[in-house]
Amino acid sequence: MRSDDSVTDDRKTDRSRVIALVAMTPTGVIGKDGDMPWRLRSDLMRFKQLTMGGTLIMGRRTYDSIGRPLPGRRTIVVTRNADWRCEGVCRAENPEQAIETARHAPASQSPPTSQQETSAASDTSSPNRGIYVVGGAEIYRQLLPCCDEVWLTQVWSSVCGDTTLSIELSKFRQIEQTRIIASSKDSVPTEFIRMVHENS
Repeated sequence: MRSDDSVTDDRKTDRSRVIALVAMTPTGVIGKDGDMPWRLRSDLMRFKQLTMGGTLIMGRRTYDSIGRPLPGRRTIVVTRNADWRCEGVCRAENPEQAIETARHAPASQSPPTSQQETSAASDTSSPNRGIYVVGGAEIYRQLLPCCDEVWLTQVWSSVCGDTTLSIELSKFRQIEQTRIIASSKDSVPTEFIRMVHENS
């Protein structure tokens, strides 16, 4: 198994790699009332670190739950609504078009809003050109077969939710696992699990 530092090192090398970032409970809960039903500051910080400078692909409802483009990252929203527009966001008709758009566009469209984010987004010596699939459930289901890696945050909670996910991971091989205990920053314990597609 490898450390979190190694993820940061090799995540920035290949623009073509597609990575699914998923946080879910053992029963598959990923959301409740348009939000995540837990408080995991460590996971949010890791998400920011790993995706900074890359491209995020998400569904419209996931975007609505966030409410804005995340600084320092390009955002592509998948929606069939041809009239949908949002400043600083690209629209894709379907998940496949979103992948194609991500591969043929600059890595970051939304400008950073802090000195730290500016530094991360403008680090040309090791630019992050990853493509990150971040939800919701239907986007995961459609794009998982296209993903080279899955970065799973296993949320050890029995919380109920109104959005669940069932994904087939038999074709992915685990290469990293990091445990994080519950604390003042994290309401429940978690495990960060990195998996790569067997054919990658």
